[in-house]
Amino acid sequence: MKFIYNLIIKSALAAILLLSLFACDKYLDIAPPSQIIPEAYLDEESQLAAYTIARYTDLLPSHGNWSFGTFGTDGNTDNMVIPTLDNRYIPGQWRVDAAGGDWSFTNIFQMNYFINTVVPKWQENRLIGNSENITHYIGEAYFLRAAAYFVKLQALGDFPIIKNVMNDGDAQMLIETSKRAPRNEVARFILADLDSAISLLRTSSPDGRKQRLSRRVAQLFKSRVALYEGTWLKYFKGTAFVPNGPAWPGATKDYNSTYSFPTGSIDGEVAFFLEQAMEAAAAVADDVQLVNNTGIIESGNNENPYFSMFGAVDMAGYSEVLLWRQYNQSLVTHNVPVYAQRGNYAVGLTRSLVESFLMENGLPIYASGSGYQGDNYIEDVRSNRDGRLQLFLKQPGQRNVLVNIGSGTHFTLVEPTPTVYETDWERRYTTGYSIRKGISYDGLQTQNGSAFTGSVTFRASEAYLNYIEACYERNNNLDAKAQAYWRAIRTRAKVAPDYAISIAATEMSKESADWGSYSAGTPISPTLYNIRRERRNELMAEGLRLMDLKRWRSMDQLINTAAHFEGFKLWGPMQDWYTADQLKYGANSEQSVVSDPALSLYLRPLEIRSNQLSYAGVKFAMAHYLSPIAVEHFQLTSTSADLAGSVIYQNPGWPIVAGSPPEGY
Repeated sequence: MKFIYNLIIKSALAAILLLSLFACDKYLDIAPPSQIIPEAYLDEESQLAAYTIARYTDLLPSHGNWSFGTFGTDGNTDNMVIPTLDNRYIPGQWRVDAAGGDWSFTNIFQMNYFINTVVPKWQENRLIGNSENITHYIGEAYFLRAAAYFVKLQALGDFPIIKNVMNDGDAQMLIETSKRAPRNEVARFILADLDSAISLLRTSSPDGRKQRLSRRVAQLFKSRVALYEGTWLKYFKGTAFVPNGPAWPGATKDYNSTYSFPTGSIDGEVAFFLEQAMEAAAAVADDVQLVNNTGIIESGNNENPYFSMFGAVDMAGYSEVLLWRQYNQSLVTHNVPVYAQRGNYAVGLTRSLVESFLMENGLPIYASGSGYQGDNYIEDVRSNRDGRLQLFLKQPGQRNVLVNIGSGTHFTLVEPTPTVYETDWERRYTTGYSIRKGISYDGLQTQNGSAFTGSVTFRASEAYLNYIEACYERNNNLDAKAQAYWRAIRTRAKVAPDYAISIAATEMSKESADWGSYSAGTPISPTLYNIRRERRNELMAEGLRLMDLKRWRSMDQLINTAAHFEGFKLWGPMQDWYTADQLKYGANSEQSVVSDPALSLYLRPLEIRSNQLSYAGVKFAMAHYLSPIAVEHFQLTSTSADLAGSVIYQNPGWPIVAGSPPEGY
């Protein structure tokens, strides 16, 4: 599916470019641009605008037509469960590919072509059009190259830094440019590109509707990248997953064997990145107010801006939204509001996520005097809780359509009892817990495949959270700015603003179901945990959870001990909602649709039949923090049959043999 922004691509040549440019997907994924693109292209403003906006769909997240997600969901994490488990959690099943994989350069080279072509013309004043707009579009190119590189940093860590357009006819040059730069150098390169973007982009997008990039977006993204790398280096220090760590594979190559950190040590690098994160995050948080939360849930008149922000057709007026994607009823649509009418296309919230939310008084659910009503019914779970859980956790009997009732084809006027027994993803409630975040109460949005609500790409609350975390990770305390940001977020969430209450009442032994309560297999401090809890609750279903779990090194505890994805308390009073035929169970029965109560009173959607690989729970392998590089790329960058002689080195724990699992499996 394709997406649109308000600014429509103005040049037909751009469409031709996207079909043909860099079509070769071997090696460094590029055909010489000079053989494809007319010399006169990228000479004037509209061409620059068309080129950069055409890359948005590949590099920036949004709704998918036949999937569910506010921004992209947190499926296959401890936040959300889908029926198909990622092999990341079944050690031995994720294997090295023969070809393809994350080692690719298509998006990077497309942005390199733009920068290499346009910047010299810009410096020589040879571009036609509004100079301010031209400068802005060049800033977009630097941002988009940074975004492409951040994808590689997360997947692969160390990666080649390539700034120029390459000619695949020169094999030696291509081998030379395949040398992997240490991951912190990749992160520094991303920050440098974002600094360029920040200096070139307008404070507000040129369309005035926040559908193109802006300086604030670049600052927010810079804080995300810097926080990611700073915390990765901190928590993976002393492992092969950081430069100069024990058995770091980069040391086996002469070009990295004598590497030294720019700041002199890994601790210096950690400090550098966290300080960069704080500075960039504050630039946004100090400038952008959070959208108001009135606490109103069911209203057809957008009486609660915080709730309606996620399902609005026009998101331009929400201060917190920094970048969003617009859809059009007659041209480009999606199906998210349709799936939000029922079980979110089989994407279910976990018990772990639901229980992580505090009470309104700021206490954890297990604390004395919290007022927690228990989990025998979903209504009880929501009672007196953090306002975000009250807003976004569905409850049977709630209204799903309030205006233009009957205008669509797939509306569910009243939220039904969770159909946990369904096998059809369109009707299935995988965990019994389902999310309302992103729903629209407008019946016009319930036409199958024809919804046109907007999709938030970046919002300012992340900057508040990034600053709080970076400040604490850097200084082991919270400065006045971090404290103010945290109180603002909690106040908006309708939770007692004094976070010290939550910290004092937190018992880490009772938070173990939250993977983020660990780093390197060890429980973290209550203060840091509550910072991570805040992030988890505020950003749920926005596609950032796996990124966070990886950078925190929060899955080591799953290497030797299995975890279990659980949903609501099916085997309590709520079982009376169903007939016996609807709740068939039994490990050896193909008719089973729910988990055996002997396993747990809580629904375990991935442990229904014994032939499921996840029946005994989910585990992790250390190698899974990074993706393997496919064998093809070693073959293409080696001058002999010995793949170990390639300039590329494999990621820790992965072999250079197609079809092989990580070492030890």
